Amino acid sequence: MRTIAFHNLGCKVNSYETDYMEQKSIENGYEIVKFEQKADVYVVNTCSVTNIADRKSRQMLHKAKKMNPDAIVVAMGCYVQANPEEAAKDECIDIIVGNNKKSELFEILNEYLEKKNKEKENKKNNLSDKDLDGRTLTDINHCEFENMNVEKSAERCRVFVKIQDGCDRYCSYCIIPYVRGNIRSRKSDDVIREIEAIAANGYKEVVVTGIHLSSYGKDWDDGKDSAFHLSTLLKRINDIDGIERIRIGSFEPMILSEEFVKELASIKKLCPHFHISLQSGCDTVLKRMNRHYDAARFYEKTVLLRQYFDDPALTTDVIVGFPGETQEEFNETYEYLKKIRFFETHIFPYSRRKGTVADRLPGQLTMKEKKERVEKLVKLDDELSLKYRKSKIGKNDRIIVEEVKVIEGREYLVGHTAEYVMCAIEYTNDSIDLIGQYIDVVIEKMLDDKTALAKIL
Repeated sequence: MRTIAFHNLGCKVNSYETDYMEQKSIENGYEIVKFEQKADVYVVNTCSVTNIADRKSRQMLHKAKKMNPDAIVVAMGCYVQANPEEAAKDECIDIIVGNNKKSELFEILNEYLEKKNKEKENKKNNLSDKDLDGRTLTDINHCEFENMNVEKSAERCRVFVKIQDGCDRYCSYCIIPYVRGNIRSRKSDDVIREIEAIAANGYKEVVVTGIHLSSYGKDWDDGKDSAFHLSTLLKRINDIDGIERIRIGSFEPMILSEEFVKELASIKKLCPHFHISLQSGCDTVLKRMNRHYDAARFYEKTVLLRQYFDDPALTTDVIVGFPGETQEEFNETYEYLKKIRFFETHIFPYSRRKGTVADRLPGQLTMKEKKERVEKLVKLDDELSLKYRKSKIGKNDRIIVEEVKVIEGREYLVGHTAEYVMCAIEYTNDSIDLIGQYIDVVIEKMLDDKTALAKIL
């Protein structure tokens, strides 16, 4: 039996696609091994959102070939879609699979193996027939939605479900529209069938994800907006027996009208945990970024969510050191984050991406300047995040028990609340059976800055 190993980089959409490929590998007679082990085939699902992501993608591809020089190394996803010529020259890569071809991995792999066997036979007979071009890129701007169906996940308690692909926003810093292509939405009936199968396999939580969820259904041209399509789908998921929690990926702020938020609040299984992309709290920077809102309108959306949900967890992304960002503009963002009080902020130093508008903008900051600003925002985020977690102390809550984790030298069972606050409960040999179960708890105190100690009710 051939062995295959996977390594996933990047977003939740990539995680979903990797789950699908792992599922298909078993169906195709492969044994899945850990990436650190020797394998016949290594598959790296790459990311290209930053230069660091590109570098990590290359590192993992080179690591795979080093672990087994005779292995077939497959590079797929955003890095190779963005850098096809560079990937084609890399001798560590045998097969290149672009976005929207991932579902065809095993057809591509089988064709490559046939060609490789033919080449070996021809060499034995002193013939020349080298035709091992493993490139399978597609015109990403003229694609249909690539249907996949996942019934199980590497995660024990929740499953990602991809409902949308592509983006048409063209923020000035972002490479994603160029590597993920046009907006493509998955038919709701297909989504429901997949989640019904997931529920039948005992999973209780699904995470609805996409490259740009706020565009879901926009490509259908049926006279209805994305907010209608997305809320309608979430309501249908809410009715599926066995599913107890629904999480939703990142929103763009402008989809959050009062009507839409009110609809979300009526969906009982929807977790009050919302990730809203911000990027900057300064209007002049937002304009250079080609974001389609200003700081005041974004703030209004957070007020709406807090009006309709009881103390929801609001999270966001912020890019630090965007071209031309002055100290005054950075200070605006800093004060804005204090005002909104996010539960968590994912903070990134600006990364130049060839082919984007921002790459050509004047006023590129040094790494030293970006690092100093990142450190300041990270410190603020730690303070705000701990404050939100502490606000849950003394309250009854519900967690799904996910795994055993060592904290401060002791073993605990850990899980998350609906707001995604991590909680730990005392671990005993008898309590191992709780993994995968929902339990009622009371949150007693903080174990560390990221984890609360809870007691079973």
